[in-house]
Amino acid sequence: MMSSTQELVQSCSNIFTLPEIYFRVRDVVDDSTSTMDDLANALKLDPAISARLLRIVNSPLYGFPKQIDTITRAVNMLGMQSVSDLVAATSIGRTFSGMTSDLMDLPAYWRKSVLCALLAGKVAKACGIEDSERFFIEGLLRDIGHLVLYQTIPERAQSALVEAGNFGTALAEVEQSSIGFDFTEVGAELIRFWGMPGQIELAIRHQLNPHAAGEYNLHASIVHLAGAVADHAELDPIRAKQPPAFDPFALSCTHFNPEERPTLLKEAQGQLQETLSFIYPLSMAA
Repeated sequence: MMSSTQELVQSCSNIFTLPEIYFRVRDVVDDSTSTMDDLANALKLDPAISARLLRIVNSPLYGFPKQIDTITRAVNMLGMQSVSDLVAATSIGRTFSGMTSDLMDLPAYWRKSVLCALLAGKVAKACGIEDSERFFIEGLLRDIGHLVLYQTIPERAQSALVEAGNFGTALAEVEQSSIGFDFTEVGAELIRFWGMPGQIELAIRHQLNPHAAGEYNLHASIVHLAGAVADHAELDPIRAKQPPAFDPFALSCTHFNPEERPTLLKEAQGQLQETLSFIYPLSMAA
């Protein structure tokens, strides 16, 4: 089974390539002898990404009191890992901006993915978790497997979605029975292919059963909760009367209070347009 998720990812690996700057930044972050200056210098080689980083750092997402006007300061304010995550986040949206899909509404996909990313950071923060913005990238990639599925086996991916909707069954269950694996496995395989950190891969792989993520079960739990809130936000008013089905393990692992959901969702929706402009500008036209 593993080989089939690998085959899917490899068959479209020419589409799913991250830009050179992402790997350059990651090499700096992974090298224990690197300094903040090394990271700033690597970023300066890519003026476009430097400009985007400065825009994000100065957006309400971070809420710094004073304007941050240099990459060096941005790196010092955010720290290496956060900068690396942001480079990944802004690279991924642009990587796919040339992708087309007859069966998939790509702007809607990115709107929901960015909403999920914002929610992941907010859920983590509400639970008192340190470095809550680290969860943004995990929320963003929560559903990345569907990009691969719609690029490689679009008809089967589409019919699984229709069947899940018609029968009110969980999409992952329908995908398991009709395709042989689900979007979480395909997404995790793509993240592995990119060589991203293990906690991101496992958070995506185990988002539907967070207790299985071992030492990263907190990460998988946050992705699970953010995803459940984002899914629920799309339901029609009748079905939305039922609260989201949060995994009990995810709730106990994070100590998330479900009553905070409406407030966090509203905050995330308030930041959605601006954040989309950093991640996937094409969806702004929609």
